[in-house]
Amino acid sequence: MSQSKNIQDENLPIWLPRLSVHGGPRFLQIADALQAAVADGSLKPGDRLLPQRQLAAQLDVDLTTITRAYDEARRRNLLEGRGARGTYVAAPKVELISILDLSMNTPPPPEGVDFDDMLKQGLSQVLMRADSELLMTYHLTGGSDSNRKAGAKWLAPMFGHLDSGQVVVCPGAQAAIAALILALTEPGDVILAEPMSYPGLRAAATQLGRHVIAVEADEHGMVPERFEEACRQHKPGLVYLNPTLQNPTAVTMPERRRKEFASIAKRCNVRIVEDDPYWLLADGPPPPIARFAPEQVYYISTLSKCLTPGLRIAFVLIRDPHERERFLAALRSFALMVAPLTAALATQWILDGSADGLMEGVRNEARLRHRMARDILAGRYSGAGDGLHVWLELPAYWNSSQLAHAADSEGIAVTPAEAFATGNGSVNAIRISLGSIKDRGRLLAGLQRLSHLLARRPESFSAAGV
Repeated sequence: MSQSKNIQDENLPIWLPRLSVHGGPRFLQIADALQAAVADGSLKPGDRLLPQRQLAAQLDVDLTTITRAYDEARRRNLLEGRGARGTYVAAPKVELISILDLSMNTPPPPEGVDFDDMLKQGLSQVLMRADSELLMTYHLTGGSDSNRKAGAKWLAPMFGHLDSGQVVVCPGAQAAIAALILALTEPGDVILAEPMSYPGLRAAATQLGRHVIAVEADEHGMVPERFEEACRQHKPGLVYLNPTLQNPTAVTMPERRRKEFASIAKRCNVRIVEDDPYWLLADGPPPPIARFAPEQVYYISTLSKCLTPGLRIAFVLIRDPHERERFLAALRSFALMVAPLTAALATQWILDGSADGLMEGVRNEARLRHRMARDILAGRYSGAGDGLHVWLELPAYWNSSQLAHAADSEGIAVTPAEAFATGNGSVNAIRISLGSIKDRGRLLAGLQRLSHLLARRPESFSAAGV
């Protein structure tokens, strides 16, 4: 470069410095000048930079130098490319504190499964085989024939061969629960549940004017004797059970007790909603209660807990055709249909076997994460070794809401027992969800931080200024 080129040309952008032969690599001089101009306000977010070739010509440097300068500026979060529109000064990057979320029950990302590729292939197959107009229009409530056949296949591990006409497709388990409450109970009716139960049940029951009453539970789930007494005393409209890897306690009801519940339901003529999102993740679970009392039990299985929350699909097994019609009428009052594209993708994955592969990956990852939790939480771990969560009973010097607040102050989200209480009483515990943190290293850090917090007393925690 000639000596005259060491002096900034008056036609060059005002942010450029003199390029000195002794100032280090020229691409870094340009990147440093960009950074200084952004810092002092000479360049503002949204300002458009000269095209690279034009700037290279004006500075009398090769194009590679400008390309490297712009790449370095992007690395420093100073620039952003907008395709054919050019390169612009980027808005300041806001550094947010990342919460370690141990509060939401979602399937962990399975190792070795390219979810992006799986999604692209699945949607490609759907679009090749389906009329796009049909994917973007209204459909009948309850799912198409192919959707229900996929549902029957999904439920086959629990029930064997099923008549797909008995399967109803819903936009998620929460919608199914609400529709069953609407269809099978009246305002003011009682719904029986365990003392610690899925919060969505209480939310739906409260909104619909039903009353949830807790029935005593032990280490195997709801106690049959107390259940029968409550049936005779309260004449419930429904009984809600989540018998496999129960949310939140992670208890799995043994087969003998399931048979007892089936017998009591028949004897007392009560209907059971068996919400069973984790059965397919469990290691050798007992048969569903619906196997022992098919006319008394309405069985729900969702894809959201086994595959991905984005598939808001639940399959409901309802044997009686009149009950199915009542259920569909209730469902139509607030959820006309499952999104057709979502239903088509779920159907494609179930029928071509992709869902099985994804679920096996989720199952393996969940078990690995349980081993991690068991190792870190040591004597406090009380999980089942599978599923998506751990129910952690706390030392006496912590209560669950206090611990949840302290954890939140340290950037960890957990769910206290109060969130699950269906009665006035509660237990001193928290639920830890193992799937919502994508990276194992971050999950490890969160569990370790939580373990250290549990070992400290609240007084020392407060003394630390938190």
